Amino acid sequence: MKPFTRVKVIKGNEYLYEITPYYDPVEKKIRQKSKYLGKLVNDQPIKVRSQKKPLISIPEKVLSYGEYLPLLKIVEELKLDLLLSKSFSEKQAWSILTLAMNHIIKPLAYDHIEDWYEGTVLSKDHPELPLSSQSISNLLDSIGNSAVHIDFSKSLIKEVCTSNTLIYDITSISTYSQMISLLEYGYNRDNLDLPQINFSMIVDKEKGIPVMYDLYPGSISDVTTLKNTIKKLQEEGVHDYTLIMDKGFISTANIESLVSNDLSFIVPPSQTIKSVKEKTSEIHKTIYDPQNLNVYEGEPIFTMQVDINVGELNVKGYAYYDQKREHQERNSFFKGLHATLEMLEKVDLRRWMDPKMVFISLAKRYASYLTWKVKDNKFEIKVKKNAVSQRVNKMGKFILLYRGNLEWDECLSLYRSKDIVEKGFYFLKNYIEVPPANVKKNSTLKGHLFICFVSLIIRMKLMKEMKEAKLNKKFSVESLIVQLEKNKILLLSEGEQIVMERTKKQKEILDALGICA
Repeated sequence: MKPFTRVKVIKGNEYLYEITPYYDPVEKKIRQKSKYLGKLVNDQPIKVRSQKKPLISIPEKVLSYGEYLPLLKIVEELKLDLLLSKSFSEKQAWSILTLAMNHIIKPLAYDHIEDWYEGTVLSKDHPELPLSSQSISNLLDSIGNSAVHIDFSKSLIKEVCTSNTLIYDITSISTYSQMISLLEYGYNRDNLDLPQINFSMIVDKEKGIPVMYDLYPGSISDVTTLKNTIKKLQEEGVHDYTLIMDKGFISTANIESLVSNDLSFIVPPSQTIKSVKEKTSEIHKTIYDPQNLNVYEGEPIFTMQVDINVGELNVKGYAYYDQKREHQERNSFFKGLHATLEMLEKVDLRRWMDPKMVFISLAKRYASYLTWKVKDNKFEIKVKKNAVSQRVNKMGKFILLYRGNLEWDECLSLYRSKDIVEKGFYFLKNYIEVPPANVKKNSTLKGHLFICFVSLIIRMKLMKEMKEAKLNKKFSVESLIVQLEKNKILLLSEGEQIVMERTKKQKEILDALGICA
């Protein structure tokens, strides 16, 4: 059968088709095949193909975006980029900030930073940063061989107007490296048998961020660092403040130094001071007086004012008795004591073992409450009843020494705010790949710790903003980042960029943090 042509009119336009008849043996009928020849224009068929333009071009690149919004906002608010630019080039400053943000977002070894950076919005906003492994090593070395951390702290303190309440604490950073002169053996807060560096830090309570840090050889005790810290604060123009410290800093010399510098402070006294032991015994007899009963954060607490002699000085203080705290301390103490007894009684002592060393290593902080002897290769343990009784009598009771115009509740509240620096240390040592820092030079380690310090500023500021926005009740820093990292940015071939639609949780987080991007 010969083909023929047919004109079809569609929406007022004429289109020409070639029709080919054929026989369908199944249906036993004549059918037709149709072939499009084109649109009729002046009686001539012209082929017109439908070419639908895609609504969105295929993206050339997909970048991580959402998780950087709160961090970049903090950098802008605290002007960290400008403060760093006083000592570094713009590219170096943003290299430091990029490394600091990596510690918060996705901690990586410096060998992998460059690949990670290329997949982030930072590579678009601040392109071609020198982030190769060698470039980072050179940057750390340059930082470590300078006093840039002092200049940066001075600028930061001036920018945020640091004053009022400063929290001072110190931690140990251990490392396996054998080539760093700062490494020395000393009191190790993590119970690691490694040489260490002591890292001290000042945190501005009102701003919620660390503003200054320093490094000391591992053998330097806490009490010897305070005078140096006071001097540095004075040099940086900080005078009117209350210094909050832990008992590791208490000494007659330190108290005299604080008083001579006319500084306000809050610190718990050490039980090794004779006058403190005597005053603690007196407190047991009078603290329970109903006239001393107060309420703090909805819970009953007994408080009384005390005076304690430290050297030639008479220092004011408050004594506290917290029944809830006493219950918690009793519960923890007796659980630990019972577990220690069970563990010691199960030990099979061999000939090559030193029983005394085995006892000390297993009993640890409970050793002073126990006596022991060996019989048939087993420990026979007895509890020192008087020692336990003395420990129990102290539970729930504590003293805070202070100088300044402070009421009992203000003194207690400020001291308990000290956990902000402890959380900072926890983050420093558990999320920023610090211990053990496997580096080979003083300068490299110092440079690395400066990056960690900048990272800690950003993270602690984020934690404060989350708390103020009540986001901390729903998210940790890590879970907040997980929610935001789903929000990507698409880079199109035409140079356009598209931010992906945000989820309900992402909108909630960004709105609460005041981010409109």
